[in-house]
Amino acid sequence: MPVQTTQYKLPKNMRFCCDDFIKDSIQFLRKQRKKRNARKLIVGLSGGIDSAVVAILCKKAVEQDVIAVFMPSSTTSTHSLEDAVDLAKAFDIELEHISIAPYDILFREQNPNITPLKVGNFCARLRMTMLYNFASMQKGIVIGTSNKSELMLGYGTIFGDLGYAINPIGGLLKTQIFALAHALKVPESIIAKPPSADLYPNQSDEKELGFSYAQIDPLLVAITKKYGNFQKPKNYKHLEKKYFKEFNTALVDMVLTRIKSNLFKHERPSVFDPRI
Repeated sequence: MPVQTTQYKLPKNMRFCCDDFIKDSIQFLRKQRKKRNARKLIVGLSGGIDSAVVAILCKKAVEQDVIAVFMPSSTTSTHSLEDAVDLAKAFDIELEHISIAPYDILFREQNPNITPLKVGNFCARLRMTMLYNFASMQKGIVIGTSNKSELMLGYGTIFGDLGYAINPIGGLLKTQIFALAHALKVPESIIAKPPSADLYPNQSDEKELGFSYAQIDPLLVAITKKYGNFQKPKNYKHLEKKYFKEFNTALVDMVLTRIKSNLFKHERPSVFDPRI
């Protein structure tokens, strides 16, 4: 059964104006497109809520100059394809279909003892490779679809779904994404699905994390208020539980552990400079 969307209502202490955000994000996308001299905005459309929201924002920003790309693996469900197609039709977004299934199958054959997680990471990186190749042919830029909750928790694949050029929703928590999806009139079939990275069959974000985003997001707000910008790894190297005693202990342990263990995903590559 799909998780009920009431579970993702914004916590009372989180204020968010969808109309203001939509207006500002549209301006952000237009400015970035002009700055980067891009003809098209390229979005990987998975059939999930985050990419749906991003695709619609891009459509509002550049009209016909957005292309969504659906890239199923050998384990992608038919429901994901149906949702991606329905969204593209509803909002008149051009949709391309590039299957990564042959590469996925070959990777499994070459690595018979591989774990589902590693296959998922391979597929995430392959999808981003495909997106960048497609974007280069269209003289476009790749738009990211990771939200703030995922980014803070490190819930993404480095050089995979975290490898985009720009991201209009990286400052929004997952619960805010649900509010925005309703405002943008994302189809209910997409909104009602349990959040999933779709890295392998029956994968669920909240099953893996052990808590719902409705529980996680208020803690992420408190952490951000205490430690500042999550995109600056040095701010988060010394997280302490004592500042978050009003939250469930197991929740705090999980969130702080994930944040600290995934800080490397926010760091730029180290380059040796011999100062010649």
